[in-house]
Amino acid sequence: MFNNIIYFIIVLLVFEISYPGPSPQEGLLPALAMLVLSWAVFAGYCRWGFSALRTRLARDTSGDTVWAGAYHRLVARLSVLAVFLFSLAVYAFDLKYWIGTIPGLERLSVCRGLLALALFLFYLCTIWYFAYPVHRQIFHPDIPRKAFIRSNLAFNIPVLFPWIVLTLVYDLIAFFPGTGLRAFLDTEGGQILFFTVFLVVLMIFLPAFIQRWWGCRPIEGTGPSGDLDAFLREKGFRYRRILTWPIFEGRLMTAAIMGIVPRYRYILVTDSLLEILDKEEVEAVLAHEMGHARYHHMIFYILFFVGFVVLSFGMFDYLPYVLYLIPFFRDLVTAPDPPSAGLVSLALSIPVILSLFVYFRYIMGFFMRNFERQADLYSASVMGSPLPTIRSLEKIALMSGKIRDLPSWHHFSIRQRVDVLWRTLKDPGLIRRHHRFVARTVLAYCVLLCGLGYFLNFGSVKQGLDTTLVSTILKRQIRKDPRNITLYQDLAMVYHQAGRYRAAIRAYEAALRLDPGQATALNNLAWLLATAADPEIRDPRRALELAKRAVAVQPSAVFLDTLAEAYFVNGRTAEAVETIKAAIAAAKENRAYYEKQLKKFRGNLD
Repeated sequence: MFNNIIYFIIVLLVFEISYPGPSPQEGLLPALAMLVLSWAVFAGYCRWGFSALRTRLARDTSGDTVWAGAYHRLVARLSVLAVFLFSLAVYAFDLKYWIGTIPGLERLSVCRGLLALALFLFYLCTIWYFAYPVHRQIFHPDIPRKAFIRSNLAFNIPVLFPWIVLTLVYDLIAFFPGTGLRAFLDTEGGQILFFTVFLVVLMIFLPAFIQRWWGCRPIEGTGPSGDLDAFLREKGFRYRRILTWPIFEGRLMTAAIMGIVPRYRYILVTDSLLEILDKEEVEAVLAHEMGHARYHHMIFYILFFVGFVVLSFGMFDYLPYVLYLIPFFRDLVTAPDPPSAGLVSLALSIPVILSLFVYFRYIMGFFMRNFERQADLYSASVMGSPLPTIRSLEKIALMSGKIRDLPSWHHFSIRQRVDVLWRTLKDPGLIRRHHRFVARTVLAYCVLLCGLGYFLNFGSVKQGLDTTLVSTILKRQIRKDPRNITLYQDLAMVYHQAGRYRAAIRAYEAALRLDPGQATALNNLAWLLATAADPEIRDPRRALELAKRAVAVQPSAVFLDTLAEAYFVNGRTAEAVETIKAAIAAAKENRAYYEKQLKKFRGNLD
């Protein structure tokens, strides 16, 4: 499931970042034919891969960890191939364009995304179809193939629920473009804050829905597993309910906890786990799940997702600067043809996907492994001995297909977990040291996240890079078209907004040399010379001259405001008042600003 979270995020990123472009020349039928052909090749490769593994397994029926590991590696390799095929469908077969042509989906991005995800889920179902015989032989779950595929779908689809709800909310907000909320969400800070609040609220209430989706039922409090409710009450643990987890028809030997608040907190246990463990071992498993709640691991998982959003927002803004250093991509950025836009979106998606993989696989994986260890040690503390926890882990390893040494990026292997638990018998202080280690690493993560998040999203370096990139592109275009007045004006405005006034003046003057009557260049240069704080740049007399020429060409409210400001800085306040009144009379918007200007000028009248 954890691997598939990464796959789903990558697939959604590929689809959302991609640029659909114009109508493909080849048409829909060739695209469908290539899509079917690529799937057929993929299905054949899946069949060959699992058949080869089954043949090797038939020669050694011991069910050693090597076969469980080989199975999981093959599934992972095929899942990565499925991601590649999905990306091929998006970029080579124009999947996003063809989905966008379906009537009624123009403004419903959640529906477009669900249709795209359906293709990826179809690829995954292909893997599960051919994986079933090998999975049954290694892990011995007594369920039919249809139930195996259906259980995989039911197990993985809840990963998409937060994205579905979030995208649906954004779609609804998009129907009301004039609202303040829409304007707030157009800012990076607004998006990050909204995503954080939304994710917290969703994770509070979502467990109640997910447990119904999985068909969970209340567990019997008595029987072979003992009175589990009484055990949890004795430990002072607050929760909503203990449920049986019928995933894979209850044959998967596992347990889990959902929910960050007690009212919507559920502990899930599969039937097969209750069958193989005695009362004390089941209590150790419950104590492990209690540890996750005790140390707020689920809240930290929300923090890690928000952290990735914060970092990815900033990193995505820096990617154009990095790509622009490469001549090939620099040509793509400035090329006007639509195919280059698709290549640029592909180029942008690759580093984002790589960073996503590194972040979740290594950074978040580091914390997940240590959180699991922390929960193991908490279980040992609650039980008064690590032995019940050790016995439960050893039984799960044995009955699940001898997976004691099976590695995992989000869990330590069962051998590693058991070894640490045994060490606590000789070194009880290990438990306290590990808790301190986790606390310090989480604190270090938060400090780095705040620092990098501010640097990437709000720091002055970002603004400087924005100016550098845009100005470099404009200067490169000017070299190709040196008589394009618009390019000079755009370059001057970039410098002006960045506070590089001398460079802005040179660009405005270059535009005026090409067209001395260019009203916008006259007006903007006049405003700069009239309002510049640097006395070496400030030139009120020339500002007034330029402003008069601009108004003579185009007597708009904006240009009249500049002329009024020029009169004011030259000490001709009465003329400034009359001119700003004319601006107010001509204004169709932003009248409050012009009224403020009038008040300022009148305040300086003798």
